[in-house]
Amino acid sequence: MSLNNIFDVAGTGMSAQTIRLNTVASNIANAESVSSSTGETYRARHPVFSVIREQVNQDMLGGGFNNNFNGMSAGYGVKVEGIVESQADLRQKYQPDHPSADENGYVYYPNVDVVTEMADMISASRAYQTNVEIMNTAKQMMQRVLTLGQ
Repeated sequence: MSLNNIFDVAGTGMSAQTIRLNTVASNIANAESVSSSTGETYRARHPVFSVIREQVNQDMLGGGFNNNFNGMSAGYGVKVEGIVESQADLRQKYQPDHPSADENGYVYYPNVDVVTEMADMISASRAYQTNVEIMNTAKQMMQRVLTLGQ
């Protein structure tokens, strides 16, 4: 993997963490929304990530360097496969005076745990910051390489 590919890898990581932050924000924003049925109630959403695999031509590596470990090639980044809805049970409260109550007096709340979402937001934010630091470090390394010939 060349030094130039580091920017691609860190960029895909930043993009994935942005999507993760957006889903967390959506979950928190809808944490207290109510509904009169389970079918209409908001469900927590979470992104699913996977590794982007790069096909490396062994001729380009001079044949002497093998970049795979037990048949697995190095990752080239991360991609979002999709966003899935949580299948956890919805919160159900008996509130017969609520305007959104069903015929039995129950109101349905999303299956969003705000504390877990906040922890996920902090984790995504830190991962984003780490990718920014990786890009800054790679940039500084490339600038120093350019000054070696002077």
